[in-house]
Amino acid sequence: MNRTVLSVGAVAVALAAVTGVAALTAPQEAASSAESVGTAARKPVERSTLVCPSPSTSDVAETAYEAFTPKGGPGKKGSAALYAAERVDPQDPGDGKDDSGGKSGGKSDSEESDKDKDKNEDDGKDKNPEEGAGGGDAAGKGNGKPFLSLSSPGTPVAAETDDSGAPALTGTADGPFAPGWTVQQTTTVAAGAGRGLQGTSCSVPDTSFWFPGAGTAEGRQDYVHLTNPDSTPAVVDLELYGKEGKEKAGQGSGEGITVPPHATVPVLLSTLTPEPVTNVTLHVIARSGRVGAQIQSSDRKLGGDWLAPAADPGPGQVLPGIPEDATAVRLSVLAPGGADADLKVQLAGKSGRISPAGHESLHVKAGMVTTVDLKGLIKGEAGSLVLSPAEDGDDAPDVVAAARVLRGKGSKQETAFIPATAPVQKRATAAGNTASGTTLALAAPEGGAKVRVTASPGSGGGSPKSTTVTLKAHTTKAFAPPRPADGKGGYAMTVERLSGGPVYASRTLEQEQSGVPGFTVQTLPDDRSTVAVPESAQDLSVLNDDE
Repeated sequence: MNRTVLSVGAVAVALAAVTGVAALTAPQEAASSAESVGTAARKPVERSTLVCPSPSTSDVAETAYEAFTPKGGPGKKGSAALYAAERVDPQDPGDGKDDSGGKSGGKSDSEESDKDKDKNEDDGKDKNPEEGAGGGDAAGKGNGKPFLSLSSPGTPVAAETDDSGAPALTGTADGPFAPGWTVQQTTTVAAGAGRGLQGTSCSVPDTSFWFPGAGTAEGRQDYVHLTNPDSTPAVVDLELYGKEGKEKAGQGSGEGITVPPHATVPVLLSTLTPEPVTNVTLHVIARSGRVGAQIQSSDRKLGGDWLAPAADPGPGQVLPGIPEDATAVRLSVLAPGGADADLKVQLAGKSGRISPAGHESLHVKAGMVTTVDLKGLIKGEAGSLVLSPAEDGDDAPDVVAAARVLRGKGSKQETAFIPATAPVQKRATAAGNTASGTTLALAAPEGGAKVRVTASPGSGGGSPKSTTVTLKAHTTKAFAPPRPADGKGGYAMTVERLSGGPVYASRTLEQEQSGVPGFTVQTLPDDRSTVAVPESAQDLSVLNDDE
């Protein structure tokens, strides 16, 4: 009898390394299967996918992109590139193609006029000086060329556009470009709703996202951008929760939204509720396929920013990096399960953890959004919000959380969002840092930790520079990260946890505009450059039918 012997570890390594996903085993299951599965090893991912939303429809907006992959990935051959996605009307996405073979909701390649094509090519030459070094067409539309691509790991590549019709982007990285591939998108809006600085890290597609901190109040427009990076359609449901529970449907339906292949569908959240709601939590569920999802929030008076997905539901959450000059902090929490949650609310600051006066605890009813304005929380010292179960035990309900943060006063106020984030298991990567106006916040809410921060070369040259940071238990340290020696242009940085307890990180970019303290905050979870896979010599035999 002929048979082929396969190792469980070999199968898992192959699948996890290519997809970037490994199956997780519950602790009790892991204990019972330790003998057959063996110990877990971490292997570099071999393929990564990212999605960047359409940056802005404003005529007075300018967007800068920076892409980066740290050195050290496996192999020598590979690539990393982003391409334009088609914008589709959410009311009529169809099947992603019209009768002539183009995608619905916008011009197909055959419908685009020669004049438009010439304009796009000219714009690419004028607006993107990185063309020869990996940058693509700045308008990014209709020519099949990459908008932004890397030439080598370890060196960032930048591009920019002021096109009000700049598209969403999707793309993949493989080989040595895959582990830690990161793209930052930062937009400056000079005037109008959402004016200020808006930034987001391009996201990994998935099937479920939670967005506490959203809203449909008058004067505010929140669009969720759903982008499909794959070659088959995705079908998405949108669920909104308010202070009374799940919101009733408005004039638009959040069910069964089709996102065609390689396309993006923006949905205005106010169309999903019959009346304005100040604070809502959005749950994005892909019932088939997968999407990237981000919310762009624009307020007539308070500026705006991107709201990234919060960390997965869990009994405790950490929101790192509230700026030292924040003038208002609004915390939004939802317990999505069937049980109420009682939480301790603490701020991990420079010297340790404190409980905000009058808000030491928070009761969150199941399925209902609880919002609290933490007045006077920040007093000239950056910090991180730490939410934990009020009582010890293994049965504490899961919650999701995010904070809206304001800086400035009166008509000069600006908004940013800090969602709860996952810890840095091994390494986090942040692109798009600037020589001035960049702050890194590192929080160690449990035990102390040691972290190495490394600045990459600049997009215009320079050499890397590193520093080691020691964090005391229960504290947050906010500081200007190292900059590349003799560097020019923007740069990337990596945050590596070397030892100690869990570390949570965020990066703040600041840029004043006509007296408005523009800022944007991106949390820095692990960059998923590696995945855990089992090591085992267990015999999986495939029998041949002819024996």
